[in-house]
Amino acid sequence: MTPKELLDTMLGYLGFVVEIAEMQSEGGNLTLQIYTEESRRLIGRDGEMLDAIQFLLNRLLQAKNKDAQKVIVDCEHYRSMREDRIVQRVRELAERVRITGRSLQLEPMNSYQRRIVHNAFKDDPDVATWSPSDSARIKQITPPETPAEERSGKVAALASCSGGL
Repeated sequence: MTPKELLDTMLGYLGFVVEIAEMQSEGGNLTLQIYTEESRRLIGRDGEMLDAIQFLLNRLLQAKNKDAQKVIVDCEHYRSMREDRIVQRVRELAERVRITGRSLQLEPMNSYQRRIVHNAFKDDPDVATWSPSDSARIKQITPPETPAEERSGKVAALASCSGGL
């Protein structure tokens, strides 16, 4: 049974009428895109139902074949839209860090979301992201290690350009 057929069977048992499209993601993994009139119910609160379905599908596939590649389950592009929202929000917060020179702590996130944040800023010289060792679910955005007078010069320059903070 293919991953698409297995997912269709699972969702059928749960009472969903769906159409499933197979796609390749950037990482080379198979993505199964679900289309249904009950997308909100299938996605669940904060994507929890979708995550559970993906987890279960991958466990079933790996039970048959230990080397089965991971399958990503998405519903009407929910995951990509959520990633875009996370990156957009964090970029706004990073801009505040650039202006003020003060670190910000983000709300608790799962490891996938923290990875999205890290990848969004890994090549950015103006901010750094890290997770404190005492709380692995927290992500911090900090300015790079620069002398205080240089940082205050940037803040003053930005303040004069924007008409004040």
